[in-house]
Amino acid sequence: MEHVRDVSRLPKAHLHLHFTGSMRPTTLLELADKYGVHLPDALTSGEPPRLRATDERGWFRFQRLYDIARSCLRTPDDIRRLVREAAEEDLKDGSGWLEIQVDPTSYAPMLGGLIPALEIILDAVESASRETGLGIRVLVAANRMKHPLDARTLARLAVRHADRGIVGFGLSNDERRGMARDFDRAFAIAREGGLLAAPHGGELSGPASVRDCLDDLRASRIGHGVRAAEDPRLLRKLAERQVTCEVCPASNVALGVYEKPEDVPLRTLYDAGVPMALGADDPLLFGSRLAAQYEFARRHHDFTDTELAELARQSVRGSAAPAPVRDGMLAGIDDWLKEEPTGV
Repeated sequence: MEHVRDVSRLPKAHLHLHFTGSMRPTTLLELADKYGVHLPDALTSGEPPRLRATDERGWFRFQRLYDIARSCLRTPDDIRRLVREAAEEDLKDGSGWLEIQVDPTSYAPMLGGLIPALEIILDAVESASRETGLGIRVLVAANRMKHPLDARTLARLAVRHADRGIVGFGLSNDERRGMARDFDRAFAIAREGGLLAAPHGGELSGPASVRDCLDDLRASRIGHGVRAAEDPRLLRKLAERQVTCEVCPASNVALGVYEKPEDVPLRTLYDAGVPMALGADDPLLFGSRLAAQYEFARRHHDFTDTELAELARQSVRGSAAPAPVRDGMLAGIDDWLKEEPTGV
């Protein structure tokens, strides 16, 4: 019998979780019933769909499922419920800090406009943090499928609300569309306003998309970044700059970025000294939350408890958590390693 520690008790920061994608499947079913939304089998079967988003059809299907789920979030109460439940799930998984990613533009039609939507989201985050005790902050993400001027509007809005809990600015959706440099002004606005830059890169596209995020957007974190493993020089650059990659292993397999769990290059990045923050991405669609990503590293890549603890430290160091929170979590990670392993 192997003796290991419980990863759900390991303190960690969660830096890559999308807003609608954080929803509990049971909540989606209830809201869909409430609003008369027909859900496709892929959202009701209880099994995560194999989306194969590396081809056009697969990405379209992923987006369609996400859009259907988002259409079930229609009122401030729905938003409050989603954030509170996301916080509760994170706490069960040992998270001590959550940075949830949202494009408020997507919720604006249901919530009275862009600014009201963002304020409702920020209110929900503040309430959930107070009620659960979990530190929660927001990363506002622009959509690279939309015009770069829209991204500038969002960046200015994010900076204006930085005192309400916004810590970063991102760029999401299909990275095969649009050049990173088209969004450089939006990211300059965000950085000048004190927000960290955390665009997606190196998921559906290769190492060049990670380089573009570093060179054109001056990213301090990369959403995903796993394809950097294909370029040793890029790995060295990420390691030297200590740019944290928000790696979502279960998502990588579900989307067909890698065929098998063993193919996700966790070891390559780790051994190269690239900081990683394991994340769940979209648990609603991919079927696993935060602690399961650490189990993934243990089961499929033979990460020891000492190495899992280092991954947790890297997630904390890559976060925007204030020093007292970071120090407390780092001390908790040391305490976790002092616990007696249990049989599994």
